[in-house]
Amino acid sequence: MGCSSCSTGKGGQPRGCKNNGTCGTDGCNKLTVFDWLSNMSLPAGQEPFDCVEVRFKNSRKEFFRNTQNISLSIGDVVATEAASGHDVGIVTLTGELVRVQMKRKKTDWKDPALPKIYRKATQRDIDIWTSVRDKEEEVKKRSRELAIALGLQMKISDIEFQGDGSKATFYYTAEERVDFRQLIKDMARAFNVRIEMRQIGFRQEASRLGGIGSCGRELCCSTWLTDFRSVNTSSARYQQLSLNPQKLAGQCGKLKCCLNYELDAYLDALHEFPKTDVKLFTARGRAVCQKIDIFKGFLWYAYEDNGANWHKLTLEQVHDIIDKNKHDVRVDGLEEYASEIVEEDTKKAFENVVGQDSLTRFDQPRKKRRAKGRGKNGKKRAPRKAARKKE
Repeated sequence: MGCSSCSTGKGGQPRGCKNNGTCGTDGCNKLTVFDWLSNMSLPAGQEPFDCVEVRFKNSRKEFFRNTQNISLSIGDVVATEAASGHDVGIVTLTGELVRVQMKRKKTDWKDPALPKIYRKATQRDIDIWTSVRDKEEEVKKRSRELAIALGLQMKISDIEFQGDGSKATFYYTAEERVDFRQLIKDMARAFNVRIEMRQIGFRQEASRLGGIGSCGRELCCSTWLTDFRSVNTSSARYQQLSLNPQKLAGQCGKLKCCLNYELDAYLDALHEFPKTDVKLFTARGRAVCQKIDIFKGFLWYAYEDNGANWHKLTLEQVHDIIDKNKHDVRVDGLEEYASEIVEEDTKKAFENVVGQDSLTRFDQPRKKRRAKGRGKNGKKRAPRKAARKKE
């Protein structure tokens, strides 16, 4: 999947293309769409679709109309229409699959105001494009200094230059509304370009910057996740997770998007369980639900006057007690139900079936081996025969 620029450099260290998932070969790009219609020919008499998908920095993609019928393929660098001047991007999708993508993103392909593709990028266009991208880090550092000098409560997270270098878009995050009119004047004077400020959310900031999550893999938002759905604390409650913000929050400071991945499975399983506020009426008193194991089908109940002593019941036993309570029948106690559950010993001793070494073999430092024929102080020892003669 990686391109040649993602290979290793000197000393075996990864070299990397330093494009944050937007390298030019379209082999390791995030949000890349596989063209599964590329090997299929069009029916007789049907003209090819005249719109293409072009990707710019990070995950920004837009659709353009190929009015001049230029022969384009995935990976071509093209000059596209912009509000003023032109922009430079990489073609990521062509053909009939673009129509599907436009319908999915609710873009009207018949709209006459759809921007156009001017030409394939010339060498001069590419040189200007690469030169302005190389100075983005320096401009970002300087813009942060200007924002701090004005005392603005905002964080400039990323900068994107237009392909011709005439415009720069600054992406920032802020908790409250920020008056950056003076900041725009200072940056326009310092960088001599047109300035556009665009506020993004904290999730969008994490997707642009990228990183490694607590699972050890790349962030979902920077690799494949395109829609940022709201995540509530109820998602953690349904999955019986402790409400610990340090474990449930991602690098963006918000709740992790992966809390929604398995939520539907938990909600389907919870349909068979009674609500946690339903109490069990017994001869010994009322019992309250303390804990639920959704996938094993166990529930723990405790009497109201003795909350420290929990009784483990199965889902069938709880439904049986609830049905009896509906008919004004009280069971003697939860102990008679809990005693019927046979505990299975699930603990198994570790077996080294593949012949691996001990996992703690590196805990103890290795002893240095003495050189052959040398003592503790490093001096050569006398031969044994000569030592015997001296004796």
